[in-house]
Amino acid sequence: MVERINTLIVGAGQAGIAASANLSRYGIDHLVIERDRIAESWRSRRWDSLVANGPAWHDCFPGMEFPQTGPEGFPPKDEVADALNNFAMKHKAPIRTGVEVHSAKRIDGRAGLIVETSQGAIEAQNVICATGAFQRPIFPKIIPDRSEITQLHSADYRNPDQLNKGAVLVIGAGSSGGQIADELQRAGRKVFLCVGPHDRPPRSYRNRDYCWWLGVLGLWDLSAKTPGTEHVTISVSGAQGGKTVDFRKFAHDGMVLLGRASDYKNGKLIISNDLKKNIADGDANYLDLLAKADAYLEKFGIDLPDEPKAHILLKNPQCLKNPILELDIEKEGIHNIIWATGYEQDFSWINLPRAFNTNGAPFHQRGVSPEPGLYFLGLPWQSRRGSTFIWGVWHDAAYIADQIEIQRNYRNYRPVAL
Repeated sequence: MVERINTLIVGAGQAGIAASANLSRYGIDHLVIERDRIAESWRSRRWDSLVANGPAWHDCFPGMEFPQTGPEGFPPKDEVADALNNFAMKHKAPIRTGVEVHSAKRIDGRAGLIVETSQGAIEAQNVICATGAFQRPIFPKIIPDRSEITQLHSADYRNPDQLNKGAVLVIGAGSSGGQIADELQRAGRKVFLCVGPHDRPPRSYRNRDYCWWLGVLGLWDLSAKTPGTEHVTISVSGAQGGKTVDFRKFAHDGMVLLGRASDYKNGKLIISNDLKKNIADGDANYLDLLAKADAYLEKFGIDLPDEPKAHILLKNPQCLKNPILELDIEKEGIHNIIWATGYEQDFSWINLPRAFNTNGAPFHQRGVSPEPGLYFLGLPWQSRRGSTFIWGVWHDAAYIADQIEIQRNYRNYRPVAL
């Protein structure tokens, strides 16, 4: 027997929960299906010490609470998962766990989609793909497998104790790579860190968190990255109570900074000669935000404490003055390599070719697919810079719920007899 529902939401992470709450505003009949537990990615697909990169007051749904951390802190991953779960329960989200989706395709001859799952088929007028931005780890693995070296993606890293003894090479210095490298160094490991193009905002400035600054400056609402910066990551952290990521300080404390890993030959990792540029561009991004913040306060006559020391950069460490271009893995005693190289999306279960480009990325306008009845939620830059944050996905979910309600009203329209 085929189950029928108005809207089926695939995924019960932050995107799926936000979609459910916003559909409930309109009384739209819906179901959320999830193959694991609610907010499973936060629980089991992150390292042990991960905390939210934004303060709790900012990175939340309306009315969401973090009783252990409080509004100004950075909640640990399990508290984030609990908060999402509690929010879903409070809103009586119709979530069915332990259901795996196999495929989705259009129903022949009438509106709607049919979704095949591990618990049978479900017909839906609308399907919201809320599987998030972090689905399939990108694992270049240009270094051949060797028995004495553990190679893993950051998705599988948990803590320093899981690694072999010896030095660690972390490839990628976005938020994940930077935090993992810092944790390993604090644990007494010798760490090499490949640093690519990145933005490096201050954790806080003049008594306001960078999330606040991006908000008042309108930078969260940027609709797309500047051309040429598509591969620029952001390096920010809420660890240790929240501190500005400073690669120079990492190096002065003993970490060896490298440019991007580009190749591997004869036991040596070939390093691009771009470390100086990547650090300089990150500094420029950091200083630009400070300047914008100062200008904002002056323009609106807001009195916040000065912070002149924030403008002073540390001296360049030796590894930045004389960048390493070849890294001898064996000679340096590197027995662990962590690839913090991001993720790619996987929509292979959706059998609607017109919905995707040749690279498998979805065509959409703010999450609305050109395929009627298909929607996406939780995509990077779905509508704005903040779309992958908890608060950002809430606004995108509200928009998608609005579109579904608009279409429902059109379908229910009946001309009034004259």
